[in-house]
Amino acid sequence: MRIRLALALVFIAGSVTAGAAADPPYIGKWKMNPAKSNFGETTATYEQLASGEMQSTIEGQTYKFRLDGKDYPAPYDMAAAWTAVSPTSWKTVWKLKGTAMWTETLTLSADGKSLTVTVKGTKPNGEPLDSTLVSERISGGPGLAGKWKTKNLNTGSPSVLELAASGTDGLTLRIVDMGLACNGKVDGKDYPCTGPTISEGWTVALTSAGPRSLAMVVKNKGKLISKVQYTVSEDGKTLTEDGTTTATGEKVTVVYDREK
Repeated sequence: MRIRLALALVFIAGSVTAGAAADPPYIGKWKMNPAKSNFGETTATYEQLASGEMQSTIEGQTYKFRLDGKDYPAPYDMAAAWTAVSPTSWKTVWKLKGTAMWTETLTLSADGKSLTVTVKGTKPNGEPLDSTLVSERISGGPGLAGKWKTKNLNTGSPSVLELAASGTDGLTLRIVDMGLACNGKVDGKDYPCTGPTISEGWTVALTSAGPRSLAMVVKNKGKLISKVQYTVSEDGKTLTEDGTTTATGEKVTVVYDREK
């Protein structure tokens, strides 16, 4: 799956501290609201190389592959196996440590101006992973080659975040359906995240950004990946994540509705 979508659906995670006797406003369960979220600045570039390989660049992360169904090393210790389904459709099986995580199908529109990416799989909790991303061509062509900008994202399986107090001065953030967890404190230090759908080396560092906000720095193996700020609405009903990818400066806004 393309990196930005993987991060949106799988690795929207962090860890924070309770820090006071009363629970801070971000404590609770939050469900992603795709209709209110905005991925409009994110882009993907596919290049046809003289070697016969294709090259993908997303969020500043680049890897090469061939359309031969074989596994090729991809960012964040993933592997991608691409095949051509037709002249206007391609399938990618994404794997982690040899295990298939999800399948992505890319389909080009008849006029070649839009690209629809459908993601299918099964989440660790047994729920289906079912999402669709539509991008518009910025440049390039014909076929897959070119630069694509995200138009919208729809998912039939939005993730649920849970922020829960841990001990006397910490908090655990879980992506419940993905089995992802991070534990730490709001002290600016790096704390590890673990789960069956991410590789080793992911960390988050949290600092306070006000009474209703948290700032988060996401790293992979010590390399800065993105900066995020979570803000709870005045009525406490929504949590907004404003994220910026370090390598490209592209921004993403993800909105969550409070479940409890």
